[in-house]
Amino acid sequence: MHVSAMKPLFGLGILALFAGLAMAEEAEFTPEQLAFFEKRVRPVLVEHCYACHGAEATRIEAGLLVDSRHELLTGGDSGPAVAPGDADASLLIEAVRYESYEMPPKGKLPAQDIEALERWVAMGAPWPEEAAKDQAGRPAREVFDLAKRKSEHWAWQPVRSPQPPTVDATEWPRTAADQFILRRLEEAGLEPTEDVDRTGLLRRAYFDLIGLPPTRPQVEAFLKDQRPDAFERVVDELLASPHFGERWGRHWLDLVRYAESRGHEFDGDARNAHQYRDYVIRALNADVPYDQFVREHIAGDLIETPRLHPQRGFNESILGTGFWFLGEWVHSPVDIRKDESDRFDNMIDVMSKAFLGVTVSCARCHDHKFDAISSADYYALTGFLQSSDYRQVRFESLEANGAVAAELAAVDRRQRQRVRDFFAQHGMPSGGFGDRLPELKASVVVDYGTLPGGQFFQDGYAFGRGPRQVGEPYLADSEGTPAVRLAARGSAVTDAAWRTLKSVTEGAVAAHSELEKIPRSGRTLRTPTFELTDGVVHCRVRGEGRLVVCVDSHRMIAGPLHKRTLQKVKPGAEWTRLDLSDYVGNRLHLEFIPSPGKSLDVAMVLQGATDSDLAIVQTFERETAEAVRAFQRSVDELLATDAAARAAYESIAAEWAEERGAVEQRIQRGSRLAMAMMDGTGEDGRLLIRGDSSKPADVVPRRFLEAIAGPDPMPIHQGSGRLELADRIVDPTNPLTSRVIVNRLWRQLMGRGIVPSTDDFGVLGQTPTHPELLDFLATRFVAEGQSLKGMLRYLMHSRTYRMSTKASVAAREQDPKNLLWSHRPPKRLEGEAIRDSLLAIAGRLDTRLFGPPTPIHLTSFMTGRGRPDKSGPLDGDGRRSIYIAVRRNFLSPFMLAFDTPSPFSTMGNRNVSNVPAQSLILMNHPLVAELSKRWAERVLDASPGEGAEPARIEAMYYAAFGRPPTTAEADAAAGFVREESSERGVPADDAGVWSDLAHALVNAKEFVFLR
Repeated sequence: MHVSAMKPLFGLGILALFAGLAMAEEAEFTPEQLAFFEKRVRPVLVEHCYACHGAEATRIEAGLLVDSRHELLTGGDSGPAVAPGDADASLLIEAVRYESYEMPPKGKLPAQDIEALERWVAMGAPWPEEAAKDQAGRPAREVFDLAKRKSEHWAWQPVRSPQPPTVDATEWPRTAADQFILRRLEEAGLEPTEDVDRTGLLRRAYFDLIGLPPTRPQVEAFLKDQRPDAFERVVDELLASPHFGERWGRHWLDLVRYAESRGHEFDGDARNAHQYRDYVIRALNADVPYDQFVREHIAGDLIETPRLHPQRGFNESILGTGFWFLGEWVHSPVDIRKDESDRFDNMIDVMSKAFLGVTVSCARCHDHKFDAISSADYYALTGFLQSSDYRQVRFESLEANGAVAAELAAVDRRQRQRVRDFFAQHGMPSGGFGDRLPELKASVVVDYGTLPGGQFFQDGYAFGRGPRQVGEPYLADSEGTPAVRLAARGSAVTDAAWRTLKSVTEGAVAAHSELEKIPRSGRTLRTPTFELTDGVVHCRVRGEGRLVVCVDSHRMIAGPLHKRTLQKVKPGAEWTRLDLSDYVGNRLHLEFIPSPGKSLDVAMVLQGATDSDLAIVQTFERETAEAVRAFQRSVDELLATDAAARAAYESIAAEWAEERGAVEQRIQRGSRLAMAMMDGTGEDGRLLIRGDSSKPADVVPRRFLEAIAGPDPMPIHQGSGRLELADRIVDPTNPLTSRVIVNRLWRQLMGRGIVPSTDDFGVLGQTPTHPELLDFLATRFVAEGQSLKGMLRYLMHSRTYRMSTKASVAAREQDPKNLLWSHRPPKRLEGEAIRDSLLAIAGRLDTRLFGPPTPIHLTSFMTGRGRPDKSGPLDGDGRRSIYIAVRRNFLSPFMLAFDTPSPFSTMGNRNVSNVPAQSLILMNHPLVAELSKRWAERVLDASPGEGAEPARIEAMYYAAFGRPPTTAEADAAAGFVREESSERGVPADDAGVWSDLAHALVNAKEFVFLR
């Protein structure tokens, strides 16, 4: 509040003000709000404010401290800096907006930082519990003690194997899990509520497992089935349904911030993201063990024996790595290093929350304020990302063509040896062509003539299995006849066998990025990563194609800002010169892509080369080539004078060509693409002071979290080390992974997690209500093979799952938050389930699985840059909601109203709001009206003629609520039909009348809630 606003306040007004401040200081905040502060707000204060307004500042400017909530509310010389809940009335916000004071004085904050501060104040200025005060009354500086924090917090302790407790009411539990629930209730003197009725249980199971309502025949069959295991049979059927993967896939997509566009200014495509979505659905349907599922996400491209599609044989494992790249991308960042740091931050944030349930990214700017996570932990993880790269992988052909490439390489090795044996037999040993390249003043980024092992990186097989060495025999075409030639220089050369590859991209809009227009997939050679120390780079490359400079992993080039990172390789050019002066000090690598049907021959890359260096290289190549040609002339003389030798030599070439031709026939030319990782140069990240990419400090060796794996660097065999990281994440001794996933399963079935803050098991999260039950489930999950379906089956067989939502008076009084689980928390359906239910009961649901996304239906209010050229159909062609395009800047208003999360970070707990927009949508949305009409027409078609009203009403209740109507409900519905038809002057079977009844049922609370 501004000082001038305080002057008129006297007497009771002053008391009210201070009472308000006291209430503000005592406010309670949710884990999500506190996580938002730690992730989005504290780093801004640390970077831009603490130097002048922090407890350690040499001089406190304006008497204002901003390093505690208490100090912000107390304020400085001008009064309180923050008015919780009112951003416009807060001096802090005025200052960063430059509306009054201009803070920080060196330049206005970026728009996203101002927005974060505004949002933070609007939500009440959440701040974790203040630390102890020093003698001056300021928050005392806390010493980061990782060992102490680890020992004091439950989540870091090993998973135990508790025995189910004994209970008094032995007839109630159906599983051991029930015993843990019942024991706590008995200790509190409470009893579990009654079981939900059978129709309510069935509807609950259908929505929980496949996200669709049961049909009337399915309800009636279940009611008739009196076998003791009738419900268990239904559960098995639903777990085996292909729609299981669609339902639980949507839960998983919430965790990995799934979207099919990049957001920001033009909302560019996240090309082929839907292949990841389909991978998740298939994996869940196949019940892939969870540890395998995690490995595929972290390092599916590195798994030695990948999981293959059972029918089509393509590589499934590599598709999991697409999750890394589902975040937001900026198309033309001014500060490209900061852009990479922000992308890495999001990737680490999502990975650590989704798999480990801890907020590692809170340690980007400083050691974690509360958890046993250091900044060193954070930057140790960045090294795994820094050592990896993005690609669009030809996943359908990857394994088949890998086998072909290996066989071609074997043919080449065998035939090359035959050639060398031929030379030796005729007293012409090959090899020793020229000396080593003289020393240059330039820095040699890569020399493919002397490339060390493990440094040959390519996407696909277009450049063979490695570079050609000087004098190495290779198969060439001489006027239509196969011939053996000798390589005149050491270089990476395209293999003609791979020239006619076809890549398939489904469901993409027009590319805004110049980079996306280049056909790179499966055809790209990339150099090792290097630091640019000179602004000029020279590439010794022959042929025709494109050259891409990938700076700090930036992959979205739209507009002129970074266009110099794209160059053409022109035929006949000796050198391709790159002016990269804007990127000195950055990390980068180069990519070489041949033009379609053309070849490339890449020898070396130099930076900082002088004219003298270039001349030395060219002279060296000429001398080496001349030595090779001299040897070739001696071979030609032999062949000209010795008919037998000539016949033998030509026979080698003919057989070589024949063998290669037979193998090449098996190349799979066409393939769909998917975003995926590939390994690059193994590198360790640097710690950034206060998270600032312009202030690098010490190198931090790659490793897992110290609290789990210790402080030593991780032994890495080769490359990024992501495979070793994956193994450490799924190691049974890691106390987080198994606990986190069983808690997520419990939360989706029961409505609230055993740890309510499903994405944060840290100090800012909530403690488990039943810690022994959590460990019991985690232990059982690992022991039984980490089957997600197996754990879901176990939980659904429990008595706890069958509880009704009715709470006893005693439970409401003694346990108002239902922490002891005396009854089932009420559960509202998500927007996707509501929409899919409408499609199903209207007979409009398309049950096809997989495929490119259906374009989002655009309303007139959905405007802005990047708006898709075409709007999708109102009902999405009947496709399930999981197949409707998720575009960050154009999210469905229907879904947003029902709390579908914005895809920014992990969201294991969707908000469940109750706002007027939901009722207004169900009353007025064109889709709801259209599907209600279709539903009514379907009911009329099924029960035509006079006197069919009771049958129609009964059918509608079965469809909407999974049960028959009560007598009162049937009478009320019939009365509604009579009154409507009378008022309109239409027959009782008028479609409009029944459409109104359908619309009324859709608006009933029971339609969107589970009993």
